[in-house]
Amino acid sequence: MKFDFKAISDKCVKCGKCIQVCTIYGINSDEVTSPRGFLDLLGAYKRGELELDKDVKNIFESCFLCTNCVDVCPGSLHTDTAIENVRKDIADKFGITWYKKVAFWFLGHRTILDLAARMGYVFQSCGFKIQKDAKFGNSMSARLEIPLLKKERLLPTASKKSFMNSHPDFVDNGGERTIGLFIGCMGNYAYTSIGEGVLKICKTLGINVDLMKKQACCGAPMYFTGEFKAVEKAAKFNVEYFEKILEKVEAIVIPEATCSAMVKMDYIHFFEDDKEWQERAKKVSQKIYLATEYFYKFTNLEEILAKKGFSDIDVTCHDPCHARKMQGVYKEPRALLAKNYKIVEMQDPNKCCGFGGVTMQSNKYELSRAAGQQKVHMLKETGVKVVSAECSACKMQLNNALHIGEVDMKCVNPIELIGMVLDENLEK
Repeated sequence: MKFDFKAISDKCVKCGKCIQVCTIYGINSDEVTSPRGFLDLLGAYKRGELELDKDVKNIFESCFLCTNCVDVCPGSLHTDTAIENVRKDIADKFGITWYKKVAFWFLGHRTILDLAARMGYVFQSCGFKIQKDAKFGNSMSARLEIPLLKKERLLPTASKKSFMNSHPDFVDNGGERTIGLFIGCMGNYAYTSIGEGVLKICKTLGINVDLMKKQACCGAPMYFTGEFKAVEKAAKFNVEYFEKILEKVEAIVIPEATCSAMVKMDYIHFFEDDKEWQERAKKVSQKIYLATEYFYKFTNLEEILAKKGFSDIDVTCHDPCHARKMQGVYKEPRALLAKNYKIVEMQDPNKCCGFGGVTMQSNKYELSRAAGQQKVHMLKETGVKVVSAECSACKMQLNNALHIGEVDMKCVNPIELIGMVLDENLEK
């Protein structure tokens, strides 16, 4: 994909509105790694005044791709897309680290990943301490300190059986309506209760579910890392598959903000130089919804929840970057949750939690950790026990941050919270 770095750099008037909301600048206060710093360097790169050396590589890999700058930019400049594209140039020049290549290869081969996940479930206790029935669910931490995996880190365990392998291809709830479910890799292999929540909601609503078992990884981990060949393969496969699925379902529902933003928004950006595939991606995107968005707008779930009564659990809401800033979805989960939970807003629910992608979670974990602890400070002030976020990346990041900060709170997907309500007999 070609990208005119100079054009976007020239449009930046250096107004500075982006600096105060920039996640990385909030950590290191270095204007080189602020949005307008990135844009200035991108312009110099396009003009041939800047070589992509290791120092520049380090700078461009420090962006969290949170899109805060895009959200407040008067010119709506897509700094995130520009950085995603220059990361391709970086990947082409320096290559991609072996462990990322291995991870991306598995993500591109679902059958083998299923086998690897099952083996991971059996052998994960060899390298990790398993914390069963802990506050954060089944979690684990490394037994040994290694450069890319700190012992302090809390990670989700692999499930004994993946979500999609736990159910038939088609769940018939006897309804006249049918949706397709894109579950996402983390929801399929680790946070399987999210998918179970969707099925529970659909059973209550009488909506049939096609599990779309041929779905491929959305490609977001590869996109954020610059592995564009793998992105193209995943994107073309999914677009073609979605076209066929949409012939028999009314919508494709995704309970994961990052996956939803990737297939709904980023596929269109990715195919900028291929108008045929871009138009196909645009057409498909019109029928793709975040789960809470779909259930709020197109079903009577809100009415059903209103009859269920109130939980004694208070909740605060974190807005995933790929939900609120990229898709405009933040009111919908709150509207549904407010029927059964008291919502206590934190100081800045829109602030990035600091997940940032594969590179940030591995090579630059100290930056991700710092961003997470900034978020934890806000969460502690709410005094609640649960933070809701419709994104498994945010869920993993926030639970790790809360674990490190020793805060008595956990992150739960709003779909899981709604599923809990449908399971319980609450007092009206």
